[in-house]
Amino acid sequence: MTSVKEFRVEREATADSLGRGAFVFTDDYSVFDWGKMPDAIPNKGASLCTMGAYNFELLEAAGIPTHYEGVVVAGEVSTLDSAASPPREMAIELTQVPDLPHDGRTYDYDAYFEAAGRNHLIPLEIVFRNTVPVGSSLRSRADPTEFGLDYEAWPDEVVDLPDPVVEFSTKLESSDRYLDRAEADRIAGPATVDELETLALEVNDVVTDRADEAGLVHEDGKIETFYYDGEIRVADVVGTFDENRFSYDGQEVSKEVIRQYHKRTQPEWVAAVGDAKERAKEQDVADWKSLCTASPDPLPSHVVDAARDLYTAGTNAYIGRELFDAPSLSEAVETVREL
Repeated sequence: MTSVKEFRVEREATADSLGRGAFVFTDDYSVFDWGKMPDAIPNKGASLCTMGAYNFELLEAAGIPTHYEGVVVAGEVSTLDSAASPPREMAIELTQVPDLPHDGRTYDYDAYFEAAGRNHLIPLEIVFRNTVPVGSSLRSRADPTEFGLDYEAWPDEVVDLPDPVVEFSTKLESSDRYLDRAEADRIAGPATVDELETLALEVNDVVTDRADEAGLVHEDGKIETFYYDGEIRVADVVGTFDENRFSYDGQEVSKEVIRQYHKRTQPEWVAAVGDAKERAKEQDVADWKSLCTASPDPLPSHVVDAARDLYTAGTNAYIGRELFDAPSLSEAVETVREL
């Protein structure tokens, strides 16, 4: 289903009923929409599974409906508390995800919803932002004054927003693009952007509160959702170091560390990715990657080790439990500062 987790189906979803299945989290990672990168980060998959399960259980306790059913421990579905070691598998309910027909970069959402019925993935990502860190795409799409900030240009530091900002982007297109509210409302199908915004802010509050308790700052994140029998439920995975940005003592504690490392050490590849995406738009081609003239190199071993420790130490801190054999979060953060 994605470049970093495998998808197992036990019972297919239908127009009238949810299916059952599981996510199996791998140690692969992806940056800049590239898909699977040439190396892996040990224990990253277990970190994502653990944080995702912890957050789903928080959301359920807060009355927010999700597709989460539990983690898989020794072949049985149970709560995260029952796991004596880091889980890699998450049991979930399944919805329908019809094909999204397209002609070049023109996508037929009407056909998608005709095939979907009233049980389907909502083909949007809903992004919420509490801060605007260095590297945030918001910096290239908006001016600080649009959010009531007293800056003429974005400074080279994290900027706190007065209130959380919610944005919408595509989910099933070959390359994500941000949408204005009217287009997002059309792509949302029977759901509305107002409902999705409210849900995203509720999720943001839960994750932000927990991060604060753990000594982390929750900067931004996203949710994916599905529509079933008139109800919107949270899907995919929530509040991990891949889906969200967190920081600790001013240092990023998320996949952004790896993204920024690639920007510094492989600028030619990063530039080639950006160029390929632009040419794909100009040529009305969906598959931008086929136009890319460069490929990424593997990470040095010491960077892989530092990323592993950051994921696992951060997860221990977030769940309040030493589930991983990892250094303290402060030690892991000091190591990545030096990369």
